[in-house]
Amino acid sequence: MGAADHDVIIVGAGAAGLMCAATAGYRGRRVRVIDHAPQAGRKILMSGGGRCNFTHMNTSPAHFLSDNPGFCISALKRFTARDFFELVERHGIDWVEKSPGQLFCVDSSRPILDMLLTECEWAGVDISLKTSVTGIERQAEGFRLHTSAGPMQCASLVVASGGLSIPTMGATGFGYDVARQFGLPVLPTRAGLVPFTLQPALKASLSPLSGLSLPVSVACGGQRFTEPMLITHRGLSGPAMLQISSYWQPGETLAIDLLPGSEDLAEQLAAQRQAHPSARLETFFSGVWPRRFAQWFCEAQGWTHDWQQCSQVTLASIAQTVSGWQVKPGGTEGYRTAEVTLGGVDTRAISSRTFEARDVPGLYFIGEVLDVTGQLGGHNFQWAWSSGWCAGQFV
Repeated sequence: MGAADHDVIIVGAGAAGLMCAATAGYRGRRVRVIDHAPQAGRKILMSGGGRCNFTHMNTSPAHFLSDNPGFCISALKRFTARDFFELVERHGIDWVEKSPGQLFCVDSSRPILDMLLTECEWAGVDISLKTSVTGIERQAEGFRLHTSAGPMQCASLVVASGGLSIPTMGATGFGYDVARQFGLPVLPTRAGLVPFTLQPALKASLSPLSGLSLPVSVACGGQRFTEPMLITHRGLSGPAMLQISSYWQPGETLAIDLLPGSEDLAEQLAAQRQAHPSARLETFFSGVWPRRFAQWFCEAQGWTHDWQQCSQVTLASIAQTVSGWQVKPGGTEGYRTAEVTLGGVDTRAISSRTFEARDVPGLYFIGEVLDVTGQLGGHNFQWAWSSGWCAGQFV
């Protein structure tokens, strides 16, 4: 190995980096993790509303977006959600299943980060925080890093620096720059799992309803998600909107079913006309939506009359509008509030078994920096654990 200071240097003390470090350390490798942030795992601590949705027990390749969709299959099979769950159980961490398969910490994300740091300590890993990398050189036997803490050398270099989401947490394009430096293709990036902003007129009209939530089913880009939608003072958020944002392209329209699961809605409305001919439409919708949303929606659609004034054609039109409300977002809130970054290092240039760059021996990429993005619900953390563990077997 020559004069390398370490067998392995991992850039990024997040979920994937810490997982890889502990795994490699247990193999007897001399590992150092470096990160420019003042503390490790900051995104772990703030994730899941501070309670860390640390995995999804039903995770599968179908829950991920990538230009090379088969890439994630191997890692997800070799280190599964069950494997990570068993690690959590061994550390005695209290967890709760919020919805089927979706596991959170009971009180705080801190135990997950403490578990990773403990594993790294047991595995003999060194962690250097407040340490930035200013340059990387390839050498005959590995790499030489120029850092704010002085030069460092290693045989294997792992890039686990994440994507561009939440720059206030220290996110940068470092990993993409490293990939380009060594000739690896980087696919275009954009914000994913991110709230939508609205066109000015709709935003001004809806913003007084900020804070209201209702169940919807939203469709776009060949995908559909049935989850709650949250109205904010900037636009639309909540799980349904975050999920579909990863599949939405600028200029596209969202089709939002405001009464998901309601079959034969036109017949239900006809029954309302029969039973309550003199009642206003708003009265019915106030019973199925938050009252203020029902008032706003009926007014916005011009539904200010009573049921007896509705013809069959009108009822069909109302049903169609409710089950397919067309909203053309102005855009998204961008990386500032995005949970993930879509795109990244092209996985065709990476081994799906080892996570080593095919044409650059000793250089590895794991986690969010790769063009593998999970849906909401713990899938992105599972990708961090799986890719980190698999790379840790080979570095």
